[in-house]
Amino acid sequence: MEKCSRLVSFPEEKWPDLRPEFDESRHQRVIDSCEDIPETRPAFPYPINRVGITDKTLWINLPEGCMPFSSAIYVDLPSGFRGIHMSRMEQQISKLCQEQFCDICQFAECLAQKILEEQQGSTARISLEGLMPLRWKTAISKRISLDSIKLSADVTVSKEKGENRKRSLVGLALVHITACPCTQVYLGGLFGDKAKWPYPTHSQRCVTWLRVERDGNEPSYEDLLECLTSCLHPCQDLLKRPDEAELVLKSHREPQFAEDTVRLVARQVGLSLGNQIASDGLIEVNTTSYESIHNHNVACHLETTLKQIQESL
Repeated sequence: MEKCSRLVSFPEEKWPDLRPEFDESRHQRVIDSCEDIPETRPAFPYPINRVGITDKTLWINLPEGCMPFSSAIYVDLPSGFRGIHMSRMEQQISKLCQEQFCDICQFAECLAQKILEEQQGSTARISLEGLMPLRWKTAISKRISLDSIKLSADVTVSKEKGENRKRSLVGLALVHITACPCTQVYLGGLFGDKAKWPYPTHSQRCVTWLRVERDGNEPSYEDLLECLTSCLHPCQDLLKRPDEAELVLKSHREPQFAEDTVRLVARQVGLSLGNQIASDGLIEVNTTSYESIHNHNVACHLETTLKQIQESL
C-alpha cells in the first residue's frame, strides 16, 4: 500500500533517445546572449490583473497519500513586461512534488510564495480543488461508509513594502438532504389535524460549501466538516435500512429551506469556530439544492465575517 501513495518516476535509462542537434555549450551561449522576450516591453504597456496556467492537475503529498487536485495559478503582470515566465511555474511545482504537507492550503501557500519570487508581478494567486476519501460510520448500523469529500484552498500572496502578505481561504463541501417545510405545513392544513409524525414533503440532495479565512493552520478541514455535519443532514453512500429510515425521519422532523442551510451553517461557525477565526475574517457559505419536483435548482450565497455573525447570536 505504501507504494500506491508515491509519485511514479520514469527511469532515466528508459527515456526516449532524443539526440540533440546542438551541444549543450551552444545552447548556453544562445541563452546568455538571446533577448528574453517575456522581459521586453509590450507594444501597448498596460498592466494585466491575472495571467497564468489553469486546469493543471497537481499531485500533493498529504498524510492521506499523494492526492490529485485541479489548480489555477496566476500572477499579475506589470505594464512594462510582455509576458510571465510560465516554465518557472512548472519548475516550482516539480520541486514541491516530493515534499510533505499537512493539507492543501499549506501547499498552496508555499507554492504561491515560491512562484512570486521568480515573477515580475507583486501578487500570486493559487486555487486548488479536489476530492479526498472520507471513512465514517453510519448512525444506526455502525457500518463504515467510504465516501468522497470535496476540499478547496484559495491563497493570495502579495508583496507589500518589502514583505509578503498572505490571505488564505479553506473550503469544504458537504452533500446533505433537505425536506421542504412549506409542503408539510400546507398538508397539515389540508388534513386538519396535528399528526404525531411529520407530514410528507419533497426532499432533495444539496451541496453546501463552507469557506473560511484562515490564519495559520486553523481552522482545519476537520473543523469545517464537523461544523457542517452538526447542523445539516449529511448523506452517505452506505446506508442500511435503519440508517435510511432515521435519516429521512430526522430531515422531515427538522425540515430546511436552502435559505435555512446557509444561515444555520453561518450560525454554527460563530458558535464553534469563534476562537479560531479573526473577527474580520471572511466567511462564505454556498448551497445548491438539486430540486426533486422542479426542473430548476436553487442556489444561496451568504458572505459575512465572524464579527457580524457574533453580533447576531
